[in-house]
Amino acid sequence: MNVLVLGAGVVGTACAHYLHRAGHTVTVVERRSGAGLETSFGNAGGVCPGFAGPWAAPGMPMKGLRWMLKRYAPLAMRPTFDPYQYAWLLDFVQNCTPERFARNKARMQRIAHYSKACLKDLRREIGIKYDHGEGGVLQLFRTADEVAGGRRASAVLETFGVTHQLLDADGVLAAEPALARSKIRFVGGLNLPGDETGDSALFAARLAARLQSQGVRFLFGTKITRLRVEGQRLRAVETDKGPLEADAVVVALGVEAPFLLRPHGINLPIYPVKGYSITVDLPSDQVGPRSAVMDEHTKVMITRLGTRLRAAGMAEVAGYGLGVRRDGIEAVRRTVRAMYPDVSLDGDIKPWAGLRPMTPDGPPYLGATPIEGLYLDIGHGSNGWTQACGTGKILADIVSGRTPEIDLDGYGLVR
Repeated sequence: MNVLVLGAGVVGTACAHYLHRAGHTVTVVERRSGAGLETSFGNAGGVCPGFAGPWAAPGMPMKGLRWMLKRYAPLAMRPTFDPYQYAWLLDFVQNCTPERFARNKARMQRIAHYSKACLKDLRREIGIKYDHGEGGVLQLFRTADEVAGGRRASAVLETFGVTHQLLDADGVLAAEPALARSKIRFVGGLNLPGDETGDSALFAARLAARLQSQGVRFLFGTKITRLRVEGQRLRAVETDKGPLEADAVVVALGVEAPFLLRPHGINLPIYPVKGYSITVDLPSDQVGPRSAVMDEHTKVMITRLGTRLRAAGMAEVAGYGLGVRRDGIEAVRRTVRAMYPDVSLDGDIKPWAGLRPMTPDGPPYLGATPIEGLYLDIGHGSNGWTQACGTGKILADIVSGRTPEIDLDGYGLVR
């Protein structure tokens, strides 16, 4: 078939790869000048199925209220006049029960581990390089409460057969020796040796270049304006450069997807949650993380990407603005300084902010819609890099009329 993919982030580009591999004629439409230049560009860099789980968790509403009183807290709430913001927050709070958390965690774990396997297969198949590392991810705990949370996470990981180790303070230093110089004393950690790291923007750009060399069209600099639907059948995608017709259209537009879908009665609770990051070059004489660490206390993840260090964190519910707020960047910098005091942050620091397309329950929306020919690959939240290959392969299977390889319960329009 002739298939359009709307969006060339890591999710859309991965989807285009699997559709092309399935034999379809694929065109990708992207408003930016290249692939992976928005939410995929400066994220933490972790492919972390071990961490996959909903932000809506028991205790999160009260924790969020306490964080609102702190300047450099992991979560910032900035009210707007957007009614969708309040509807999303209400839905989020309603998903913070133990029962819903367990259900949503299971759904996210299922797709995350499947996706990691798809990524490894893709890497073996085409030999793509994207500063990836296979050194695992270490989650760090500062308090007894955080250690208790690690034990609960361990019990869930046991259920899914995920390799992991709970560590004491000495075990943390053995796993990540550079933390010996840290100004923070960690009391424990959760080591996830099967998790990976990599630059998702580099992955998207190189995968897009490969696809272009194989005949996949990428229409960069093309703004999508609306969907033309007649009698519950998608007829065309209207753009600022004219209409595009196809047999099937996959929406992979992140936080922009609801604006395209609402006029056609598809009202999905996807809302932007802004994250911040800094990226610095890491000279050979500076000691940084061996692979990646996640400070549970500040929710900042610090990752080695080749010769660079990427630190990312913050969750700011403040609408669609992409402004890089000073306090957001400083919250990330403070954690890096405390954990790795030998890393210089005085040179060329690249600050960034991006909008995570969050669902209130956690899992993405995948598959067919009531509109014939229209499919969804959206709502990945903070797990887009982790889930991209898996959801791309799932969409290629669905569009091709094949049964996907995993159970899709919990990813449709009806939860």
